Amino acid sequence: MVNHAVPGLAADRARYDRATAHLDAPLAVVDLDAFDANAADLARRANGKPVRVASKSVRCRALLERVLATDGFAGVMSFTLAESIWLAREGFEDILLAYPSADRSGFAELTGDPKLAATVTVLLDDPAQLDLIDAARTGSEEVRVCLELDTSLQLLGGKLRVGARRAPLRTPEALGAFAELVQRRPGFRVVGLMAYEGHIAGVGDLIAGRPVRSRVIQAMQAKARRELAVRRAAVVRRLREVAELEFVNGGGTGSVESTVAERAVTEVAAGSGLYVPRLFDNYRSFQGRPAALFAQPVVRRPGLGVVTVLGGGYPASGAAGPDRSPVPYLPPGLKYDPQEGAGEVQTPLLGSAADDLRIGDRVWFRHAKAGELCERFAELHLIQGDRVVDTVPTYRGEGRTFL
Repeated sequence: MVNHAVPGLAADRARYDRATAHLDAPLAVVDLDAFDANAADLARRANGKPVRVASKSVRCRALLERVLATDGFAGVMSFTLAESIWLAREGFEDILLAYPSADRSGFAELTGDPKLAATVTVLLDDPAQLDLIDAARTGSEEVRVCLELDTSLQLLGGKLRVGARRAPLRTPEALGAFAELVQRRPGFRVVGLMAYEGHIAGVGDLIAGRPVRSRVIQAMQAKARRELAVRRAAVVRRLREVAELEFVNGGGTGSVESTVAERAVTEVAAGSGLYVPRLFDNYRSFQGRPAALFAQPVVRRPGLGVVTVLGGGYPASGAAGPDRSPVPYLPPGLKYDPQEGAGEVQTPLLGSAADDLRIGDRVWFRHAKAGELCERFAELHLIQGDRVVDTVPTYRGEGRTFL
């Protein structure tokens, strides 16, 4: 859990304020020292296995290029076919599309271009997806296919499910049968398996002030890790009877150590651990440095212990709740008004720290999730020390809003 001493937070706030003093807020920054340290820590935790960077958690070409130039990182895990094709045309290599697509124009482009077809691997888990791709074909290029394994933990004979509802393929028999179907289909070739254990990688197991809930999560995740390790290994053995697998991808920022410990896994995916948004504070296995922040200006002082900043209502995806809102970070000691929360145009903030803020001062926030912050800003100001050393466009800033 992030638990910086207040003097450290005060120093960070002073650095960020000095670095961006010439800029008007709202604005978003990435602290490159923190970003690089987080990247190095992800590579260390992966223990020699390559980390495939999840682009949805970064959403900035310049920072994708930066992390892929770091030892221990190789390949991109993309989130839409249009994004995959764009990144491939911009020079990125080894792109794994991690979600099924119904983008007919994208598949038309992919199947008609040898370079794209060799660079992009698409995810399939249903015969109907094969039909959709074939109906969209404009060429005979072979489509590289990754299959997805449902990693959820199922208890009580399947009546209780822990984990995301993703692929319908769960057993070695189901994966093997589908792989055989794909291999028999002209124009398709199975090259990989993806198995994302979101209930382990994306759920913090050390929640501040919630010791009982934390222990329940820890017990659930320990059971889930054991079950999945056995099942994933069996699936990989079965698939290797059918296809020459180039990679077996698993995990995420919160499960790097346990995922790479499985012999069947050849690479791990991670992305949120580069920015370290607030949802990744609650883990025993690692402690990252918040690297991506946004600043909102103080525009009102309604009364004692209250300031109002411009905007800030940037909720994250997922089940609605307080944990999906950004959190006021610097200066420490500010919180939302429970009657208003984070607002579309204005956000009142309460706390004794408000009395030290003047009109025009900044409040620095951390977003709940990683790359979704970039959907709100056209550019990121990259900070080293107390200077902005570069300003780079986000996907949005390049006119790319894929979802």
